[in-house]
Amino acid sequence: MGSPDFRVNGKIFATLASQRLGYGNLKLTPEQQASFVAELPEAFLPVAGGWGRMGMTHVVLKVVTEDVLTGALRTAWQLRTERNQAGSKKPLRPKSR
Repeated sequence: MGSPDFRVNGKIFATLASQRLGYGNLKLTPEQQASFVAELPEAFLPVAGGWGRMGMTHVVLKVVTEDVLTGALRTAWQLRTERNQAGSKKPLRPKSR
């Protein structure tokens, strides 16, 4: 999409798509997002619209500390890893022609 992203086995868990606005983005669950926003509302906020309701979360890069960002990235990475593993257990569907 033209901006840096961070992936696990080809699946995105974080991006810098909103970097020009001062944000990084994390792919979290809505529950994880709510926890981060409640704990540090100055550093985390939901992405606007449907993406935000699904857990996509802005990280305010000028505000977030390295330790907090590391933990948030680890959370997003772990979620992506778990979802990749869950998806790999599904039987492969034949490609349609």
